Amino acid sequence: MMCFINWHVIQPVILTDMKTFLTFVKKEFYHIFRDRWTMIILLILPIMLMLLFGFMMSTEVKNVRFAIYDPSRDVATHAIADKMKLNEYFIFTGYLDSPEQIDEIFRKGEASLVMVFNNRFYDNMVHTGDAQIQLIADGSDPNTASTFTLYASNIVASYQQDLMGDMKIPYNIQPELKLLYNPTLKGTYSFVPGVMGMILMLVCAMMTSVSIAREKEFGTMEVLLVSPMKPIQIILSKVVPYFFLSVINLTTMLLLSVYVLDVPVTGSLSLLISISLIFILVSLALGLLISSMVDKQMIALLISGMVLMLPVTMLSGMMFPIENMPWILQIIANIIPATWYIIAVKKIMIQGLDFFSVFNEFLILSTMAVVMIGVSIQRFKYRLE
Repeated sequence: MMCFINWHVIQPVILTDMKTFLTFVKKEFYHIFRDRWTMIILLILPIMLMLLFGFMMSTEVKNVRFAIYDPSRDVATHAIADKMKLNEYFIFTGYLDSPEQIDEIFRKGEASLVMVFNNRFYDNMVHTGDAQIQLIADGSDPNTASTFTLYASNIVASYQQDLMGDMKIPYNIQPELKLLYNPTLKGTYSFVPGVMGMILMLVCAMMTSVSIAREKEFGTMEVLLVSPMKPIQIILSKVVPYFFLSVINLTTMLLLSVYVLDVPVTGSLSLLISISLIFILVSLALGLLISSMVDKQMIALLISGMVLMLPVTMLSGMMFPIENMPWILQIIANIIPATWYIIAVKKIMIQGLDFFSVFNEFLILSTMAVVMIGVSIQRFKYRLE
């Protein structure tokens, strides 16, 4: 039995179904294009991820600032110093006049490596065939320190190889490595300050922004506004609990760092707590700022969680040295509050420096806190009125 298809009957049905399908597709595109945050997540976020990982995922260490203490000032030390200066990975900051300046230059953060030559370097090398170079490095970031001290050792080995090739004499120049602040190269010394900054910033900003956005999304914010309290008092009353919870988180992280991860608080504990409280205020103000811009808790969660996590993780110096980044990313890194907090925590907790050594970080974080709290309150006044 043969079946015949009547295309004149089926064709209108197919065209109607296709038209309906295209209408739904068009409607879905319309909803996507109308929501700018969805467009940002779909189109802008992949570009950001590609650029960030493309620039950041590198094992190279660049722009390492180094100084030289050279009491000999002979032809050999000048040749090695010239090789270091011409190398693309190093930036020469100057010669030191005395050994006492070595500790000072590390405390000021003016150099990450100091190359120390012994007295009568060239004479020792020529007459005994042996000369000594000491490489003193900042070991608070062990991975980076291991990398750039290896670079410096290879440069010295290259000079030694050239010298032996030209003069056919078995010279031996053996660099001696000395790591300050972290002589055992424990990895926890590097990631603990970064993890502290990331957790405090994400938790404070996320919880505050989501809490206030939830009130606006469910319509309960209007109910609160008709109460006798002023709008700003309502907002601050929602922030205060998260401040105390963040203080508990800070206490827990410090206890875990000292007693579980074996990272001692070398400097002043009160100084570390003070700058941590300022950073918590900055993070809470950032959460207020986010919640003043959005009305849905899911959007607030995406911004405070995903959008903040990427810059904090990739650009704050937590995973990759800021000196390795292109200049435009270095500018962005300096805007991130966690960058300055991580630097301050390393100076206080790992290096044991005093208040004057972290005064710059204190000033920047305090300014960020005042500005962001002021902007957030002004935006809330405008939105609530």
